[in-house]
Amino acid sequence: MGTALLWGAIAGAANLIGAVLVLAIPFPRRLIAYVMALGTGALIGVVSFELLGKALELSGLGAIALGFLGGAAIFTIFDIIISRNGGSHRKRSGHGNEQPASSDEGSGLAIFIGTIMDAIPESAMIGLVIAQAGDLELALITAIFISNLPEGISSTTGLKKAGYATKKVVFMWIAVLMASTLSTVLGYSLLESASESTQAIISSFAAGAITAMIASTMMPEAHEKGGPVVGLLTAIGVFITLLLR
Repeated sequence: MGTALLWGAIAGAANLIGAVLVLAIPFPRRLIAYVMALGTGALIGVVSFELLGKALELSGLGAIALGFLGGAAIFTIFDIIISRNGGSHRKRSGHGNEQPASSDEGSGLAIFIGTIMDAIPESAMIGLVIAQAGDLELALITAIFISNLPEGISSTTGLKKAGYATKKVVFMWIAVLMASTLSTVLGYSLLESASESTQAIISSFAAGAITAMIASTMMPEAHEKGGPVVGLLTAIGVFITLLLR
């Protein structure tokens, strides 16, 4: 439990670090997109090699399909709700004076809620892997940290454009950190004494939610800001995950 708590806090801290960095130093949008593409590839690798691979060892395709497609569907439903309320651009830094979303209080809150929604399956994945393997693989924490860093940068820019004060933005990211840590502990607790079939379903559920999140938020933003080269960077991210296994 202590290991899950520690690594969940470290992974969640990447969002806060990204927020503090962008509040102090302006980052080129292209650089943010490149890091996001690398993180996208790393997450794809972890979902494929770790979550789905281990789920397949524990159970059959029926349980995996139930969890994977269910996770993707539930994330998509919540994403639609959040997007309709101004959170569709939560990973976007905007173009100059262009607003990433409407600049009212509701939009900023939607960005915040959407960011927590993105963080939950990633953080839970840490607890799931620790519960299954008894230890954390370097590939996993690297992938989540790399993906969370540009998210903190982009979402913070969106919150500032929505009119949020710096202190409030920092407080919100601390709340995201706490939610990420809690999700890691929850993921660990769910799998610690679960049957193999249940473990497979839960792991697949997290994999499906993360896959939907990558496709709906990270990949479009990375390509929009970084151009065709993000395809190569995404592939490099997948390969890095393979090397770190």
